[in-house]
Amino acid sequence: MKLRRFALLPAITLSVSLIGCTTNPYTGQEEVSRSAIGAGIGAVAGAVLGNATGGDHQRRNRLVGATLGALAGGSVGYYMDRQQAELHQQLQGTGVSVTRSGNNIILNMPGDVTFATNQYQVESRFFPVLNSVAKVLTHYDKTLVDVAGYTDSTGTASYNLQLSRKRAESVANYMVAQGVQAMRIQATGYGENNPVASNATASGRAMNRRVTITLSPVTQSSGG
Repeated sequence: MKLRRFALLPAITLSVSLIGCTTNPYTGQEEVSRSAIGAGIGAVAGAVLGNATGGDHQRRNRLVGATLGALAGGSVGYYMDRQQAELHQQLQGTGVSVTRSGNNIILNMPGDVTFATNQYQVESRFFPVLNSVAKVLTHYDKTLVDVAGYTDSTGTASYNLQLSRKRAESVANYMVAQGVQAMRIQATGYGENNPVASNATASGRAMNRRVTITLSPVTQSSGG
C-alpha cells in the first residue's frame, strides 16, 4: 500500500523539530549537527522518498495546493535566471558546478567532496555549502528539487545502487532540516548508471561519483 504524501507531514515536522543545532564558528549561525541529522533521517527520508509514488505531476499539484503558487509564462525564465545567479554567487570556489538546461538548473556535487569513501553521511566540512544551497532554495520556493545519487562501476551493481540512494537521501534530508519543504524534494539513487566519464580511469571514476540536484520550475500549465 502506497504512503500518501500528506500523511507523512506530521512525522516530518516532529523529526525536524527534534534535530539539534550547533553554531558555525565562521558564520555565527545555527546549523544542523551531523549526529542530529542521523537521529532524524528515518522519518524525513521516508517522507522525501514518498514523493516518488506520486510522480512529478502530483508533486507539482501539491506545491500549488500548498499556496506556493506557480510561475506564469514569461516569468519562468527570469525566475530561474535570478535563482541561477544567486547559486553561482553562493557556490563560487566550493567545487559545486551550476549549469543550465533549458529552464532547469543542475548542481553537480563531486562525491569526493561531499562524502568519505564508501560512506553516505555528508561530510561536516560540506555543511556550509549545503547551507548556501538551502538558503537559495528556501527563497526561490517555486521549484521542484530532484536529488540524484551516482557511483562509479567499482563494486557490485546492487551495492552501488544502495550507496547512491543513501547518499541522495542524506543530501535531501539535510535540505529539509535546513528549511526546504519536503514536498518539493525527491531523492533517487541510480548507482553506476548514467556515467559522465569513463570508469576505466581514476579521474573518470571520480567524476562519476557524484550527487546532482536538479531544480525545475513549477509552472501554471504543469500545476493544473
